[in-house]
Amino acid sequence: MTFFYTALMFCLFITIMSLAHRSMEWAVTSELVHEMLEAAVDVASTESLLMKNGVELEEDLGERDRIFFYVYNSSGEIKSYSRASSDVENDVLEVIHSQYIPEDDVAVFEKTGKKGREAVLMLTQKPILINDEIAGTAFVGRDITSLYKGIRKSTYVLGGLSLIALLIAAWLGHKMSGRVILPMQQACERERQFAADASHELRTPLAVVLASAEVLESDKGITSPVSRQVIEDLKSEVHKMTKLVGDLLTVARNEAGAESLLITEFDIGAQICQVARNMRQLAQKKDILISCTADEGIMFSGDEQRIGQLVLILVDNAVKYTPSMGQVTIQLEKYNNGDVSFSVADTGVGIAPEDKDKIFDRFYRVDKARSREMGGNGLGLSIANCIVKAHAGKITVESRPGEGTVFKVYLRSQKQRKQLRKI
Repeated sequence: MTFFYTALMFCLFITIMSLAHRSMEWAVTSELVHEMLEAAVDVASTESLLMKNGVELEEDLGERDRIFFYVYNSSGEIKSYSRASSDVENDVLEVIHSQYIPEDDVAVFEKTGKKGREAVLMLTQKPILINDEIAGTAFVGRDITSLYKGIRKSTYVLGGLSLIALLIAAWLGHKMSGRVILPMQQACERERQFAADASHELRTPLAVVLASAEVLESDKGITSPVSRQVIEDLKSEVHKMTKLVGDLLTVARNEAGAESLLITEFDIGAQICQVARNMRQLAQKKDILISCTADEGIMFSGDEQRIGQLVLILVDNAVKYTPSMGQVTIQLEKYNNGDVSFSVADTGVGIAPEDKDKIFDRFYRVDKARSREMGGNGLGLSIANCIVKAHAGKITVESRPGEGTVFKVYLRSQKQRKQLRKI
């Protein structure tokens, strides 16, 4: 975030410096425009008076440091002039003969000589009138090269100082933002640690409660139907709590980076088919057909247990949200570079477009009432997403309400994962 704002401020800095440079150029030249125009009027009036009285001055009136002029008659012959400095005179004559110079206005011309010498010239022209007829033209100019070089040096100095100030401000901002974010990071870390500790500590009492409920269930002395139902409900709720606690512990470990991968090479096709076989019994209760086209013998390097958990989460979700007489299809594909992908498609209720971006968030459930009825806690897809990211993979979802859902998982090979880590 600090880098983004620094880049944004740098672009703004470049824009401001460019505008400041142009503003200084305008400020300098605008002050000289009036002087140039007045000088042009004076030269044209003087030459007009001399020509009208028959006086012709075909001579050099001397070199001037400030304003120079060149007077041409109607035939294009130079009659008199006050020469520009020898450094820029050739550039001045070239502009007069080859470029348009405005009348009653001042134009700035930038010229670069053969040796790389730069010249910046201000020029204007004024017609010489005798009895309302044009008898010649007076070209008046000024060499402002030194002024432009001074403005440029000033811009460089200001730009350098501003850039140094910007870098210092960015460094201080980075340090200060780190101090501001540190308490929030610590709070998040305490929250994750609390979730992990609480989940870990709850597992033992829940196991005790479940064991006690099973003992009560096996006690033949309890014959009351109400008591039996209470024990059965107790076991069901303890099972749900145990699953929730386990999922919370997994999420907390994933966020803390404590859940490391145990990389082994295994038959991913066989594992996917095994998950499908295990889920068929649950699917048969809802008359749902599970078909698996994953070929066995496809080897993949990854965490076998967590990949199995990933497949189980997706297939379990598909079965939960597919109505009776539906179908769940699992497909596996291997690529030449060692990467693999598999998809889990169902003919269930589907997911609304506005919910697609949220289904991988913790505790998010599209239909909360339906999820509670089915025992969902909104952590399954979040855990699935963590497993996929741990394998440098990608998970996508395509769905339309009422038409079903397709989850596709792309997992990178161990070689590809190593290359990504190097980058």
